[in-house]
Amino acid sequence: MVEQMGQAGETLRFEAEVTRLLSLMVHSVYSNRDVFLRELISNAADACEKLRMMALEQPELLGDDPDFKIVLSADHDGGTLVIEDNGIGMDRDELVGNLGTIARSGTRAFLEGAAGGEGSALIGQFGVGFYSAFMVASSVEVVSRQAGSAEAWRWWSDGTGTFQLEPVPIEEAPARGTRVLLTLKDDAKTYAEQATIERVVAEYSAHVPVPIWLRIGGDGVGEKTLADGSALWRKSKSAVGDSEYAEFYGHVSGQYDEPALTIHYKAEGRHEYSVLLFVPSMRPFDLFDPERRGRVRLYVRRVYITDEAAILPGWLRFVRGVIDSEDLPLNLSREMLQKNPILEAIGKGVTSRILAELDKLAESDGETFEKVWTSFGAVIKEGLYEDAERRDGIYRIARFRTTRGDGWRSLADYIADLRPNQTAIYYALGDDLDAIKASPQLEGFAKRGIEVLLLSDPVDAFWVRTALGYDGKPFQSVTQGAADLDKVPVAEGEAETEAASDSAVATLAALFKQTLGERVSDVRASSRLTSSPVCLVAGEAGPDRQLEKILSAQNQAMPRGAPILELNPGHALIKGLAEKAAAGGKTETLEDAAVLLYGEARILDGEAPENPADHVARVGKLLAAALG
Repeated sequence: MVEQMGQAGETLRFEAEVTRLLSLMVHSVYSNRDVFLRELISNAADACEKLRMMALEQPELLGDDPDFKIVLSADHDGGTLVIEDNGIGMDRDELVGNLGTIARSGTRAFLEGAAGGEGSALIGQFGVGFYSAFMVASSVEVVSRQAGSAEAWRWWSDGTGTFQLEPVPIEEAPARGTRVLLTLKDDAKTYAEQATIERVVAEYSAHVPVPIWLRIGGDGVGEKTLADGSALWRKSKSAVGDSEYAEFYGHVSGQYDEPALTIHYKAEGRHEYSVLLFVPSMRPFDLFDPERRGRVRLYVRRVYITDEAAILPGWLRFVRGVIDSEDLPLNLSREMLQKNPILEAIGKGVTSRILAELDKLAESDGETFEKVWTSFGAVIKEGLYEDAERRDGIYRIARFRTTRGDGWRSLADYIADLRPNQTAIYYALGDDLDAIKASPQLEGFAKRGIEVLLLSDPVDAFWVRTALGYDGKPFQSVTQGAADLDKVPVAEGEAETEAASDSAVATLAALFKQTLGERVSDVRASSRLTSSPVCLVAGEAGPDRQLEKILSAQNQAMPRGAPILELNPGHALIKGLAEKAAAGGKTETLEDAAVLLYGEARILDGEAPENPADHVARVGKLLAAALG
């Protein structure tokens, strides 16, 4: 919103979310304020990389200055710090759009995390790094001139809710690019000292792909190279130290955690490319962004192309880093990026390598791998659903919570502990682990010592439907189809319970089916229950009960099939009702029991009775009869 306009320019108001963000920055109490310099240097490097790419088709944009650089100028006495680049620059509209609004998704998550004290660890993840300057500056001035333009613009703000915008004489602006001038707060003037600047650049920005120079003193006397702009990913692995990897990871990821896995190699053969990728140890806040975009940067012979190329599949979108091709053309269009066979081949090769490295990590450092799986397993399992070619590789690294303890278990662990005559890998789906563990359908499996996978991620309901099996054993839901558990012996220490006669249970089942009508597709005796009287299961065909719930919640057009009501012949209540039914007992009481037990089964399944009022009335009638 423009508040005033005159010859000096105009004053505009930040959008609401920027204002909230600025308040957090201005009043910041984050212990690590160094992050602002890394973010401003990273922005400057990106501007240079973008111009490097554009200059391939428009070399005139470089003029007589073909060498990219970032220059830091510090004046301790004056209390200022300048970060200047000769990159692409910004025009008026871009200054407003880039510095007055936040277009990137995830801002709300950032603000919530920052308000909770996590801000310094999140600043770089959402494209809001520029505003971190207000942690150390009482005001920020940005003068920018877009490459090839005859106009320059000045942006200024003190971070209190508005910013000023005005044209500036061309002689007062950079020849091209952007100059950011910070007027430092009194308690932040150390950032205008040479030692502090050198320390921060060495720790966070030593390997940005653009040289960094430092000038000390208001008159520009004294100049020193802080970083040579070498491409770390093109060096041999033996020539790079852990600290260099960590610093570069921070640059490309915008995060401050330590990478759990670093993958650095050069591929040679049909296609030649360099790879430097990182698996984070902390979840990015945009991990579940519906667009499922990756954040791997694509270079061609050290020329930055884009960070939006779909090189890796969506189920590896948490991976960060750089892929640099020797074979791709430099003038890649968006359409070519989507259909290029070389890029597709690179993506397949890198995906296979990532899976292999994760497999090695699981073997060599189980503790670190489990942290990776805890953070990203729900995303990796998307590959089981959509990437049949890689399914076996994902099976090898997949880890699951099961009914056997609280730790993670692999499918190989599961197969090694199969019970005698067990022919399937059993799983249970649900919204959370505690709810799944309370499922009555697990009782018969527990009695026989059969391990069950506990699947609580939404994607689980989908991949198990397309999974053919593992090591010759099919996947089988504990809430779908006939359990067929009688062939598996009861576990040691477990006793068989005395059940009602088959004929009596059959009579009761028939009466229940007649009473419930179309609400159930069948009523039958169960081998999967030991302590609960009833449960609901899905038929052999069609979706699992949990998948039905997910699709229904998403309003997808899939009618829910009528479930099967299973009765526990060994439960005292079912035995009593079966005897009453076989003896021709009072029909009304048995009908009430059918409706109430069906409602109880729905409650155990996490749903309400179909008719709560009727359910309550029948309970009241039974209680009154018992008291009478």
